[in-house]
Amino acid sequence: MNLVILIAALIVAFLVFRALLSLLQTALSTAIAIFLIVVILMFFGFSPQDLLQEINNLPEILNQFITQVKKILGL
Repeated sequence: MNLVILIAALIVAFLVFRALLSLLQTALSTAIAIFLIVVILMFFGFSPQDLLQEINNLPEILNQFITQVKKILGL
């Protein structure tokens, strides 16, 4: 009986470890991608603050875009 519980505990620990490792890999790849985008933008003369400002304006820009599309489609 104890052997079954031990094996189940090892399987659960392995699954949790794999999930955490996957989460760490995703976080690192996202951080690297964001870093590369910022570096490329800086090469073209944009600052990280410009990017943040554009991200903050994104809902308004998308709303205007949707409004324009509705006008074009006659909705």
